[in-house]
Amino acid sequence: MTQQTLGATLAAIVGERRVLHRPTALVAYTSDGLPGYSRTPSLAVFPGTRDELIAVVRALAAEKIPFVPRGAGTGLSGGALADGTVLIGLNRLTKVLALDPDARTATVEPGVVNTTLQKAAAAFNLHYAPDPSSQTACTIGGNVAENAGGPHCLKYGVTLNHTLACTVLLPDGEIVILGAIHGETAGYDLLGAFVGSEGCFGIALDCTVKLLPNPPVVRTLLADFMSLNEAALCTSAIIASGILPAALEMMDGAAVRLVESSVYAAGYPIDCDAVLLVDLDGVADGLDDDVAAVVALCQSHGARTVRVAASDAERTQLWQGRKKAFGAMGRAGSHLVLQDAVVPRTQLPAVLQEIARIGRQHHVAVWNIFHAGDGNLHPSVSYDGDNAEEAARVHACMSDIMQACIRAGGTITGEHGVGLDKIDYMPSLFDGDTLAAMCRLRDVFDPDNRANRGKVVPIHSCREWHQSPAARP
Repeated sequence: MTQQTLGATLAAIVGERRVLHRPTALVAYTSDGLPGYSRTPSLAVFPGTRDELIAVVRALAAEKIPFVPRGAGTGLSGGALADGTVLIGLNRLTKVLALDPDARTATVEPGVVNTTLQKAAAAFNLHYAPDPSSQTACTIGGNVAENAGGPHCLKYGVTLNHTLACTVLLPDGEIVILGAIHGETAGYDLLGAFVGSEGCFGIALDCTVKLLPNPPVVRTLLADFMSLNEAALCTSAIIASGILPAALEMMDGAAVRLVESSVYAAGYPIDCDAVLLVDLDGVADGLDDDVAAVVALCQSHGARTVRVAASDAERTQLWQGRKKAFGAMGRAGSHLVLQDAVVPRTQLPAVLQEIARIGRQHHVAVWNIFHAGDGNLHPSVSYDGDNAEEAARVHACMSDIMQACIRAGGTITGEHGVGLDKIDYMPSLFDGDTLAAMCRLRDVFDPDNRANRGKVVPIHSCREWHQSPAARP
């Protein structure tokens, strides 16, 4: 089928205005949240209803045409980029299909924005726990694809822990229901396989998720340290005490100063070397004791000051600095590279020292803003992507950091996914037999290898993996 014929076929389903094929119209879809990667789709199609989406996928299946599903494009792994093939945009599928406050569940289309669901649940004093920093833009379908987390995943878990069922459109056009709204399903955990599959197993037509009651009381603390090492040691001490914060986040001094010089300034002390941002929540009885214990632990580990937010407005301001930190980085360079390796929490002090050493070695300024409570590091660098020498140093620096995290007993992604960005690190974690088993699982869902091909698993047993690592950015 020619490109013109394919465009006409899809336009007959969704309307001509919802099929883009001119290069200028496709520019917005050539990158995601990591601008260092660029791939141009052959065309982009934007179904507006469930039936249109089904018809589009079945039309592509009839012609054996590969495709890439894309939500809001906020991803940080290059996973939703289409290289010369069809991109299916899901951002028009935005209905909250059902919200049951008694069962504490919601069923939504894949294009529903995370905070839209939060607002709908808030009317019933409920909330959806996963809260990625991009939650004002990212979609539930994208969260499911990447198994997204967020600051409060320390206590409440990631997307998988809150997803009950998905109605899934397989790449061949078949529709299946994975999981169950009530109780457990018999047999294999296919929902567990689908959540986090990065668009390689199909597209969620709808997702049913758990909603939780809002905690009666929340306390937010900000502790500042003159030593990054002491802040890291304090993190482990808090968890070792038996107290489980809802969130336990860390920012180093360089990141603090960047945020405080931006429109997202939150009132962090700019002369510190690190801050810890801690949320404690639950019933009122005993919570003040936990707050006092965390304050004491921070002080005993060298905290200069510990501030407890006195109001919801102050809580919101303190969290604004953390949630918008990556937006603040946009002022420092045209490009941003951001990793999310996970290391054992007890290894944080040593790994942070190693990251600093690697940054100095490559003459690269690395910012650290991360989920300290579960060891999910987010080393980040802003740089000039048009400067080839600088870009090469930055990517060499990040490669060394990722290998250091692996050596420390860690893994390469906690919530952002593998996509394109981390695919070359997979053989450092898994042997060939394990990677081949991943490909066989993928074949169960997509035997023709048409859904988001060329992502996640980089071994010869994956039929689509023919491009050499040297040819990739």
